[in-house]
Amino acid sequence: MFPVASQMEPERLQSQKPETGNWKLQPVKWHTDVVPRSLAREQDILKRSSPKRPPRLTSRRIGIHTSSAGGVQNAAERAYRLGCNTFQIFSSSPRQWAAHDLSRPDCDAMKKLRDKYDLKPLVIHTNYLVNLAGANELFLKKSVETFRGEIERALALCAEYLVLHPGSFRGSDREQGLMRTTAAIATAAQGLDLAKPGLTILIENTAGAEYSLGGSFEQVAEVLEYLRNLVPVGACIDTCHTHVAGYDIASPQGMQDTLKRLDETVGLKNVRVWHCNDAKAARGSKLDRHQHIGKGSIGLQLFRHLLNDPRLAHAAFIAETPIDQPGDDGRNVAALRKLAKK
Repeated sequence: MFPVASQMEPERLQSQKPETGNWKLQPVKWHTDVVPRSLAREQDILKRSSPKRPPRLTSRRIGIHTSSAGGVQNAAERAYRLGCNTFQIFSSSPRQWAAHDLSRPDCDAMKKLRDKYDLKPLVIHTNYLVNLAGANELFLKKSVETFRGEIERALALCAEYLVLHPGSFRGSDREQGLMRTTAAIATAAQGLDLAKPGLTILIENTAGAEYSLGGSFEQVAEVLEYLRNLVPVGACIDTCHTHVAGYDIASPQGMQDTLKRLDETVGLKNVRVWHCNDAKAARGSKLDRHQHIGKGSIGLQLFRHLLNDPRLAHAAFIAETPIDQPGDDGRNVAALRKLAKK
């Protein structure tokens, strides 16, 4: 999960309604708290002078979730000025069903800037309202339609990855939720060619909240197995989610054991994106509250290891850290870059 905008409580989605139809949503718990982010508080980097020299980069792809305020192409410029060589965005509002259309000039401008600055991969995070495991038929239908729009916009932007939370199966059982998620993704992608342009759907692990899919590596692997012959698919592993779900990634031995388990289930080669977030909450708490790199209950050692493990050299490392003070985004990117040895 990515921290943006205002706080969302676990039960909050029950107040969200589609544009048409009379129905009642059941509370869902697959969203845990997210940390507020504000472009104003960040003091938009585009308002500053353009840097006189390119940022110092490493051999690893390091970036952060970046605002697309003022046009999606602006996200690429912001990412470059923050010292990134990869980045993540929302392709539309993350908490509204209605999506704005992307214009062809904006998409072309985004591609031109990505080529100019060597920004790759481009990762898009799916709308928070989407729940493809839900038992409510009207909500599920709306989610499928919205997710198809996410795929279409990802294709228009030439994105490499589209990150999706597998969803909440509240009102049914886990197996039914898993089957709904699989069928919904296949339905949303029907008639769209993802493989040729190189778009891969990434299933993100979750913080382990009740009724959520993806709270363990085994559950992520299970979703991938069901989807493997339907769409290009891989995994996104969030360090905060992993920690609060109960895995030991803070101690040296725990870190080794956890990576071994991840390799045996999901496969390290299938983890295309790491969401690099420290945690405010304790291990096993199920509370998804992101913290600045090295300032939380995980600490720096995990991020240092991930960024220098040769088995992970293919992956992108993207922070979704809070903005508490002006310049926090730049400091978190710099903290990750500093940990990479080359």
